[in-house]
Amino acid sequence: MNIRVTLDGQSVAATLNGSPAARDLASLLPLTLDLEDFHGTERIGYPPRKLTTDGAPEPAAAKAGDIAYFAPWGNLALFYRDGPSASADLLILGHIDADTDQLAKARRITIQTSP
Repeated sequence: MNIRVTLDGQSVAATLNGSPAARDLASLLPLTLDLEDFHGTERIGYPPRKLTTDGAPEPAAAKAGDIAYFAPWGNLALFYRDGPSASADLLILGHIDADTDQLAKARRITIQTSP
């Protein structure tokens, strides 16, 4: 699913995969979140509720540009550096085509469905 993402007022291309968690995120759109840095690897923000983890795909390590969901905390993560090793708690939801510097500095994200 193609989505429209705006990082600090700049539009970037992004897609969500077909996983149940990604579809659950899509049901919350449009969504604007304030972002904060986490461990010098990702920007995180909290959607208004936790997403489903039913039917989660096999664990995969996050790569720079991945949009992910960390189930125990209920936060979305935008990785601007490759993440740690694969974990069943981290669900990859999609990918954002933004420069890693832009992702590293992002303070606010708006996610909308594509027209």
